[in-house]
Amino acid sequence: MRDGTDHGDQMSDVKKGLLPGQLIWLWLTGVVIALDQITKHMVVARFDLYERLEVMPFFNLTLAYNPGAAFSFLADAGGWQRWFFTAIALGASVVILIWLARLTAAEKLQGVALALILGGALGNFYDRLVLGHVVDFLDFYWGNSHFPAFNIADTAITIGAGLILLDMFLGAGNGAEKKEARKKHD
Repeated sequence: MRDGTDHGDQMSDVKKGLLPGQLIWLWLTGVVIALDQITKHMVVARFDLYERLEVMPFFNLTLAYNPGAAFSFLADAGGWQRWFFTAIALGASVVILIWLARLTAAEKLQGVALALILGGALGNFYDRLVLGHVVDFLDFYWGNSHFPAFNIADTAITIGAGLILLDMFLGAGNGAEKKEARKKHD
Protein backbone atom coordinates (compact mmCIF):
# COMPACT_ATOMS: atom_id res chain seq x y z
CA MET A 1 0.00 0.00 0.00
CA ARG A 2 3.05 2.25 -0.35
CA ASP A 3 1.62 3.79 -3.53
CA GLY A 4 -1.74 4.50 -1.89
CA THR A 5 -3.44 1.61 -3.69
CA ASP A 6 -5.20 -1.04 -1.66
CA HIS A 7 -4.29 -4.20 -3.56
CA GLY A 8 -6.66 -6.21 -1.38
CA ASP A 9 -9.56 -4.26 -2.89
CA GLN A 10 -8.34 -5.09 -6.40
CA MET A 11 -8.26 -8.81 -5.60
CA SER A 12 -11.72 -8.69 -4.05
CA ASP A 13 -12.92 -7.00 -7.27
CA VAL A 14 -11.57 -9.96 -9.24
CA LYS A 15 -13.26 -12.50 -6.96
CA LYS A 16 -16.51 -10.53 -6.84
CA GLY A 17 -16.66 -9.67 -10.55
CA LEU A 18 -15.93 -13.10 -11.99
CA LEU A 19 -19.01 -14.65 -10.48
CA PRO A 20 -22.01 -15.76 -12.60
CA GLY A 21 -22.53 -12.59 -14.69
CA GLN A 22 -18.91 -12.23 -15.77
CA LEU A 23 -18.14 -15.95 -16.02
CA ILE A 24 -19.64 -15.95 -19.52
CA TRP A 25 -16.64 -13.92 -20.69
CA LEU A 26 -14.28 -16.67 -19.56
CA TRP A 27 -16.27 -19.18 -21.59
CA LEU A 28 -15.79 -17.02 -24.68
CA THR A 29 -12.08 -16.78 -23.87
CA GLY A 30 -11.95 -20.59 -23.63
CA VAL A 31 -13.69 -20.99 -26.99
CA VAL A 32 -11.15 -18.65 -28.64
CA ILE A 33 -8.22 -20.57 -27.12
CA ALA A 34 -9.71 -23.92 -28.18
CA LEU A 35 -10.39 -22.80 -31.77
CA ASP A 36 -6.94 -21.25 -32.01
CA GLN A 37 -5.10 -24.31 -30.72
CA ILE A 38 -7.19 -26.86 -32.66
CA THR A 39 -6.67 -25.04 -35.97
CA LYS A 40 -2.94 -24.63 -35.32
CA HIS A 41 -2.55 -28.33 -34.50
CA MET A 42 -4.47 -29.31 -37.65
CA VAL A 43 -2.25 -27.15 -39.87
CA VAL A 44 0.99 -28.33 -38.21
CA ALA A 45 -0.10 -31.97 -38.67
CA ARG A 46 -1.05 -31.47 -42.34
CA PHE A 47 1.52 -29.00 -43.73
CA ASP A 48 5.28 -28.76 -44.05
CA LEU A 49 6.83 -25.40 -43.21
CA TYR A 50 5.84 -22.81 -45.87
CA GLU A 51 3.71 -25.33 -47.79
CA ARG A 52 0.66 -23.63 -49.30
CA LEU A 53 -2.85 -24.71 -50.12
CA GLU A 54 -4.85 -22.26 -52.22
CA VAL A 55 -8.34 -21.95 -50.79
CA MET A 56 -9.46 -18.95 -52.86
CA PRO A 57 -7.69 -16.73 -55.43
CA PHE A 58 -6.73 -14.36 -52.58
CA PHE A 59 -6.35 -16.77 -49.64
CA ASN A 60 -3.97 -19.63 -48.84
CA LEU A 61 -3.43 -21.86 -45.87
CA THR A 62 0.33 -21.68 -45.22
CA LEU A 63 2.32 -22.98 -42.27
CA ALA A 64 4.70 -20.36 -40.87
CA TYR A 65 6.46 -19.98 -37.54
CA ASN A 66 6.84 -16.52 -36.05
CA PRO A 67 9.31 -16.11 -33.17
CA GLY A 68 8.58 -12.37 -33.06
CA ALA A 69 5.45 -10.30 -32.60
CA ALA A 70 2.93 -9.00 -35.12
CA PHE A 71 4.39 -8.68 -38.63
CA SER A 72 7.41 -10.70 -37.40
CA PHE A 73 8.63 -7.75 -35.33
CA LEU A 74 11.88 -8.79 -33.58
CA ALA A 75 11.77 -12.23 -35.23
CA ASP A 76 15.55 -12.23 -35.71
CA ALA A 77 16.43 -10.85 -32.27
CA GLY A 78 18.33 -13.92 -31.08
CA GLY A 79 15.83 -15.71 -28.83
CA TRP A 80 15.29 -13.29 -25.95
CA GLN A 81 12.10 -12.03 -27.58
CA ARG A 82 10.35 -15.33 -26.79
CA TRP A 83 10.46 -14.57 -23.07
CA PHE A 84 9.85 -10.85 -23.58
CA PHE A 85 6.61 -11.42 -25.52
CA THR A 86 5.60 -14.25 -23.17
CA ALA A 87 5.92 -11.87 -20.21
CA ILE A 88 3.96 -9.15 -22.03
CA ALA A 89 1.14 -11.60 -22.82
CA LEU A 90 1.02 -12.81 -19.23
CA GLY A 91 0.96 -9.27 -17.84
CA ALA A 92 -1.70 -8.17 -20.32
CA SER A 93 -3.80 -11.22 -19.42
CA VAL A 94 -3.74 -10.32 -15.72
CA VAL A 95 -4.75 -6.73 -16.50
CA ILE A 96 -7.58 -7.94 -18.74
CA LEU A 97 -8.85 -10.35 -16.06
CA ILE A 98 -8.99 -7.49 -13.54
CA TRP A 99 -10.70 -5.28 -16.14
CA LEU A 100 -13.26 -8.02 -16.86
CA ALA A 101 -13.95 -8.41 -13.15
CA ARG A 102 -14.73 -4.72 -12.83
CA LEU A 103 -17.24 -4.61 -15.69
CA THR A 104 -20.88 -4.03 -14.94
CA ALA A 105 -23.65 -6.11 -16.47
CA ALA A 106 -24.40 -3.26 -18.88
CA GLU A 107 -20.90 -3.32 -20.39
CA LYS A 108 -21.51 -6.31 -22.65
CA LEU A 109 -19.65 -5.07 -25.74
CA GLN A 110 -16.57 -4.36 -23.65
CA GLY A 111 -16.87 -7.82 -22.07
CA VAL A 112 -16.95 -9.51 -25.48
CA ALA A 113 -14.01 -7.40 -26.65
CA LEU A 114 -11.87 -8.18 -23.61
CA ALA A 115 -12.72 -11.90 -23.73
CA LEU A 116 -11.62 -12.04 -27.39
CA ILE A 117 -8.37 -10.21 -26.63
CA LEU A 118 -7.69 -12.45 -23.61
CA GLY A 119 -8.35 -15.62 -25.61
CA GLY A 120 -6.04 -14.47 -28.38
CA ALA A 121 -3.30 -13.40 -25.98
CA LEU A 122 -3.44 -16.73 -24.15
CA GLY A 123 -3.51 -18.74 -27.41
CA ASN A 124 -0.31 -17.10 -28.62
CA PHE A 125 1.13 -17.19 -25.08
CA TYR A 126 0.79 -20.98 -25.11
CA ASP A 127 2.60 -21.22 -28.46
CA ARG A 128 5.51 -19.08 -27.27
CA LEU A 129 5.82 -20.89 -23.96
CA VAL A 130 5.60 -24.44 -25.35
CA LEU A 131 6.92 -24.11 -28.92
CA GLY A 132 9.14 -21.03 -28.73
CA HIS A 133 7.25 -19.41 -31.62
CA VAL A 134 3.71 -18.66 -32.75
CA VAL A 135 2.11 -20.84 -35.42
CA ASP A 136 0.60 -18.75 -38.24
CA PHE A 137 -1.33 -20.13 -41.20
CA LEU A 138 -3.85 -17.64 -42.63
CA ASP A 139 -2.29 -16.07 -45.74
CA PHE A 140 -4.25 -13.36 -47.58
CA TYR A 141 -2.75 -11.82 -50.70
CA TRP A 142 -3.41 -9.74 -53.80
CA GLY A 143 -1.32 -10.65 -56.82
CA ASN A 144 2.20 -11.14 -55.50
CA SER A 145 1.67 -9.01 -52.37
CA HIS A 146 1.04 -11.09 -49.25
CA PHE A 147 -0.24 -9.76 -45.96
CA PRO A 148 1.82 -11.30 -43.10
CA ALA A 149 0.42 -14.71 -42.12
CA PHE A 150 -1.63 -14.78 -38.94
CA ASN A 151 -3.87 -17.09 -36.90
CA ILE A 152 -7.18 -17.30 -35.02
CA ALA A 153 -5.63 -15.74 -31.89
CA ASP A 154 -4.45 -12.72 -33.89
CA THR A 155 -7.91 -12.41 -35.42
CA ALA A 156 -9.57 -12.48 -31.99
CA ILE A 157 -7.18 -9.82 -30.68
CA THR A 158 -7.83 -7.58 -33.70
CA ILE A 159 -11.62 -7.96 -33.50
CA GLY A 160 -11.50 -7.36 -29.74
CA ALA A 161 -9.43 -4.19 -30.18
CA GLY A 162 -11.89 -2.98 -32.83
CA LEU A 163 -14.81 -3.62 -30.47
CA ILE A 164 -13.04 -1.67 -27.69
CA LEU A 165 -12.71 1.29 -30.08
CA LEU A 166 -16.34 0.94 -31.15
CA ASP A 167 -17.42 0.83 -27.51
CA MET A 168 -15.40 3.97 -26.81
CA PHE A 169 -17.16 5.84 -29.63
CA LEU A 170 -20.62 4.49 -28.84
CA GLY A 171 -20.23 5.05 -25.12
CA ALA A 172 -18.61 8.49 -25.28
CA GLY A 173 -21.86 10.27 -24.39
CA ASN A 174 -22.93 8.15 -21.43
CA GLY A 175 -20.07 8.61 -18.98
CA ALA A 176 -22.47 9.53 -16.16
CA GLU A 177 -24.49 6.34 -16.75
CA LYS A 178 -21.34 4.23 -16.58
CA LYS A 179 -20.25 5.88 -13.33
CA GLU A 180 -23.67 5.21 -11.80
CA ALA A 181 -23.64 1.57 -12.95
CA ARG A 182 -20.14 1.13 -11.53
CA LYS A 183 -21.27 2.53 -8.14
CA LYS A 184 -24.08 -0.04 -8.07
CA HIS A 185 -21.62 -2.81 -9.08
CA ASP A 186 -19.19 -1.92 -6.28
